[in-house]
Amino acid sequence: MNVEDKHVGDLALFAMQSVAAEDYLTPAEKCVTGQPLQRSWNHYASGDERFFAGFWEAGPGCWRVAYTEHEFCQILAGRSVLRDRNGGEQPLEAGDNLVIPAGFRGEWEVLETTRKIYVIYQP
Repeated sequence: MNVEDKHVGDLALFAMQSVAAEDYLTPAEKCVTGQPLQRSWNHYASGDERFFAGFWEAGPGCWRVAYTEHEFCQILAGRSVLRDRNGGEQPLEAGDNLVIPAGFRGEWEVLETTRKIYVIYQP
């Protein structure tokens, strides 16, 4: 059975799609420690480019974040810490699920290479 045989309507079945990875270095001006390589596999983008879903991975390092989008994350592997601008910390590891709301500012620190599923809505 080929991919087309398993395709149902316009569903984006991650396991049935071959998506090229997009690699990029964390912009130097955002880096706190290191300059981690980040990689994403975007499996879905809505026609208005305001809704996205896929996989993301990054190596160890720490960078500043300022979210304009709402993001649901499911951590698949690794360990990270998400810090808010007031210094509050949330350790993250495989199995954790969270939503990062638009307007969140702080730092994302990857302690061990982390992989997640992301679902993003950009209002």
